[in-house]
Amino acid sequence: MPLIAEIFEVQKDDFVAAGEASAKIKRTLKKLGVGSEVIRRIAVCAYEVELNLIIHSLGGTIDFSVTQERVTLVVKDVGPGIPNVDLAMREGWSTAPESVRMMGFGAGMGLPNMKRNADEFDIHSEMGVGTEITMKFNIK
Repeated sequence: MPLIAEIFEVQKDDFVAAGEASAKIKRTLKKLGVGSEVIRRIAVCAYEVELNLIIHSLGGTIDFSVTQERVTLVVKDVGPGIPNVDLAMREGWSTAPESVRMMGFGAGMGLPNMKRNADEFDIHSEMGVGTEITMKFNIK
């Protein structure tokens, strides 16, 4: 049974709200007394995935839950899907448009950073449907 469970809606191209969900996740974990190193790793992943929803999808959700042992982020978006997940996992590979890169985003580090910082990382994508990412972080 989760101690906390919350779902954050993230809209396509909503750069004004970028970082709001990840900041709330970070504040919640601090209030729960989760260790600072674990919070840092979760915050990195939450921010990266939030930006990916804004930049690459048609919008989606971040389902955040906390138990005594772990934090879980389940992220689901609406289309377009990732054509080649293996390629997308390579550092520096990005499909971000030039307009996004001009804002300082889209360097192709999002998915690799998520995989590196999560204790468990799983990604499934279907073209024309969307992408689901599950990240788990041990807190005990």
